[in-house]
Amino acid sequence: MMTCPVTKTCGGCEYISQEYKKQLETKEKRVRDLLSSLCPVRPAVGADDPYFYRNKVHWAFGHQGPHLIAGRYAEGSHKIIENDHCLLEDKECAEILSDIRDLAIKFKMQAYDERTKRGLLRRVLVRKGMATGEVMVVLVLASPIFPGKKGFIKSLLEKHPSVKTMLININTRTDSMILGDKTICEFGRGSIRDGLLGVKFKISPESFYQINHDQTEKLYSLAIEAAGLQSGEKILDAYCGIGTIGLCAASSCKDIRLTGVELNRAAIADAKENAKMNGMEKTRFIAADATKYMMDAAARKESYDVVFLDPPRSGTTPEFISACEKLSPKRIVYVSCDPETLARDLKEFKKRGYDPQYAIPVDMFPFTSHVETVCLLSNRKPDARVKIDVDLEDYYRIKDEQKKNKASE
Repeated sequence: MMTCPVTKTCGGCEYISQEYKKQLETKEKRVRDLLSSLCPVRPAVGADDPYFYRNKVHWAFGHQGPHLIAGRYAEGSHKIIENDHCLLEDKECAEILSDIRDLAIKFKMQAYDERTKRGLLRRVLVRKGMATGEVMVVLVLASPIFPGKKGFIKSLLEKHPSVKTMLININTRTDSMILGDKTICEFGRGSIRDGLLGVKFKISPESFYQINHDQTEKLYSLAIEAAGLQSGEKILDAYCGIGTIGLCAASSCKDIRLTGVELNRAAIADAKENAKMNGMEKTRFIAADATKYMMDAAARKESYDVVFLDPPRSGTTPEFISACEKLSPKRIVYVSCDPETLARDLKEFKKRGYDPQYAIPVDMFPFTSHVETVCLLSNRKPDARVKIDVDLEDYYRIKDEQKKNKASE
């Protein structure tokens, strides 16, 4: 097991001192304790390699005496912890960040001071497409005036040719938001590309995109499998973001008709571009509140076979669950990033006629306490109830045997 030199001061990895197997057991138990009274909970799906998985990394900048420093904030504070060898961050992203800090020192850049409101460099964000190797760098500055900008960018690109786009974001806010409202593309197309389950995606600086590529593929595969999609079915991807779950689902089965709904207009623009880039014509993406859209769709007598929802940590709302009841899809696949709010929502779904069939914990963030869960719910109405053709215990036994056979090859 690898060790981290800043464990006590950083606080970002609650489980860093535990063996990975023990971490999975702890997370699985947490989900079981919350959900086992509602549905069967299957074994947690862990990572093949739990280290260096973060494809999105950002560092804050500050001063320690006269010296410029950079790193992540300690948990629950604005104290910068320097660590060039984080066990979670993708190694290339971390190397690029280290070189940006060294360039900032070389070019005599001053870190922004939140108290005095002076200085230029606030943060740096690095994103990497793990399937493509493309890297994006975003310098977050307090002002658009950047002395030595051309030389700085040239030096970085010469050292790291994998950087395919570089942007400057102007952040004059006084809150904790990383990015401000104005972004200027200095090099490249302003976005990078990545792939999930064979589907290509455009990633912009503001895009929500899961930070653990390999575990995301497992998570989405389980969600698609739970949906049990049949050719010609209609699916609704609520909280769709840039369309990741919906497009991966639509690509897995012939003639699937996909509708994605998301309040963020920039995300919807990316989702439409992603659909076009993948040649998925039977899709539509709508900028709207998901609950209102579903209520209106039910009033128009529209029908959907499957609803995917992947809400924020706060979970969904009673209004959304009521809208699901009115729309009456056959199956609902809930991808949750908080088992506490998932347990709360499943109880409400049950009141509204949807029975949880099973839940599967997925470890998206090794060494932290965070755990995601895929849960299948079926409509209690006899003509809409989901059919599970394979006994789940047999299914997981077969999966384990396949994994062992593959490992022995």
